[in-house]
Amino acid sequence: MGQQTKDINVLFTSAGRRVELLRAFRRAYQSLELDGRIVAVDIDPLAPALQVADRPYIVPRLTVPDYVPALVEICRREGVGLVFPLIDPDIPVLARYREELEATGARLAVVSAEATALTADKRATAAFFERLNLPTPRSWLPSQLDPEKAEYPLFIKPRFGSAAQNTFQVRDARALAFFSEYVPDPIVQEYLPGPEITNDVVCDLEGEVLAVVSRQRIEVRWGEVAKGVTIYDPNITEACVRIARALPAVGPITVQCMMKDRAPSSDGVPYFTEINARFGGGAPLGVAAGADYPRWLLARAAGVPLDLPPLGSYQVGLYLTRCDDSLFLTEAEREQMARRSFSWRQA
Repeated sequence: MGQQTKDINVLFTSAGRRVELLRAFRRAYQSLELDGRIVAVDIDPLAPALQVADRPYIVPRLTVPDYVPALVEICRREGVGLVFPLIDPDIPVLARYREELEATGARLAVVSAEATALTADKRATAAFFERLNLPTPRSWLPSQLDPEKAEYPLFIKPRFGSAAQNTFQVRDARALAFFSEYVPDPIVQEYLPGPEITNDVVCDLEGEVLAVVSRQRIEVRWGEVAKGVTIYDPNITEACVRIARALPAVGPITVQCMMKDRAPSSDGVPYFTEINARFGGGAPLGVAAGADYPRWLLARAAGVPLDLPPLGSYQVGLYLTRCDDSLFLTEAEREQMARRSFSWRQA
């Protein structure tokens, strides 16, 4: 291993339940023989990932003025080198305040404010895919559809939503009228019956694509994959590289597509639907399949020489099936964690 340029401390915002991801980064530190701390922040002292971080912090909600100053102070205090958002609402906030955060010496694995706006708006995302000549489901605003003449089934979801909340299949005009009122700021799309393919597209901070791992969702719980399997489709991989370069991507992004056929194959046509500019919840499956994103990202950030395998060099047919794990805190430990909510204010 070549000489590293510096130690790297990593901060994860809204760490929540992402215990597997933090543990993958810890293994990457050990593999690289690299010194560094894992810093995790959340609003909830019972967030599981805080229990496995080296330095956990409770921060204000991102909607209040104290949120960004808290992150700035934590980055400065902990000597943070890399910042990764783990939920969609964090991304525009980090992009907007990039200058203040990066003035601490940290670098944000976050797309530009322009790319953030594009990925947050599913109508703008569909137009982006069309500009790249990539198949995407036909999309309408409810006012653009005649419920009596529409071709059913359709699919309705929030135009600016995340985590698969308020998404529904629409089978007839009555359902379309109801869900058009029920779903906040909805967009209606052509319904695709085939499996959903999630693609972990990991770039370094200069936008070079390090890996693309495709995984078929078998079962989803709370908007996150509970069962899945790695697949490889050269058409999907090539499209994901084009998407990452055109965005342009910084750090990890997740590209969603649906197949029209029930079974994905090299002959199928993927229809691209969404981009989440962060690590996907199922990213540990790609790591287990041989695409060690944490190791590669830490090595690039630390200046450690890295030999990357060709795209597609991961184990296909590797299944993920998740179960609940439990972490236990005494009342004293919970209170101790909760008191950290004000520790960022201390000099």
